[in-house]
Amino acid sequence: MASIVQEVYQRLYDAFGPQHWWPGDTPFEIMVGAVLTQNTNWKNVERAIANLRQADLLEPKALYATPLEELEELIRPAGYYRIKARRLRNLLELVVKRYGGSLEKMFASDPAALREQLLAVKGIGPETADSILLYAGGIPVFVIDAYTYRIFARHGWVEPDADYHRLQEYFHSQLADDAAMFNEYHALLVRLGKHYCHKRRPRCPGCPLEELLPSGGPAEVG
Repeated sequence: MASIVQEVYQRLYDAFGPQHWWPGDTPFEIMVGAVLTQNTNWKNVERAIANLRQADLLEPKALYATPLEELEELIRPAGYYRIKARRLRNLLELVVKRYGGSLEKMFASDPAALREQLLAVKGIGPETADSILLYAGGIPVFVIDAYTYRIFARHGWVEPDADYHRLQEYFHSQLADDAAMFNEYHALLVRLGKHYCHKRRPRCPGCPLEELLPSGGPAEVG
């Protein structure tokens, strides 16, 4: 019998189809986007990345060598540009100094050790680190975000106080290690969160998971 995690995936995939995530032409562009998308929408990130592309800076060593003030101006459309420029610089320092600017070398290293290295970078939290591993590196690690927590807590499938690590372990325990499926699953949860499972006033009628709601209706979540 399929677990609830597997059933949710199948229902969402049947309802929405493949989502073709994450936007980006290269692993490096995806990695940069994972930093820039913090606290903003993707349209703003696209404008910032377009600036970097126009300046021919979508390469680790070239971007790392860019003066901080210039980098700030280039990524200004992504918002919080001074903070993000420093976070991006911190990440680039890891890529350039430890891996010689080679993402291929970086993603060929031990995944657990690489995750710890990413988390040690100032300004890189678990969601950003795991997005880099999954979407840029093709490493099977499930990305947890606010939509994931909201959907699973609202249906009563995880504890309201579940933290990032516990929720991630829940998915890993129920699913085979499959980067492509993890990619698709996360994208489908984002689609559901944006169109149905809103933080306030969720649109339960017509939701692909409506039949799976507890009898008392959706639980309140923060």
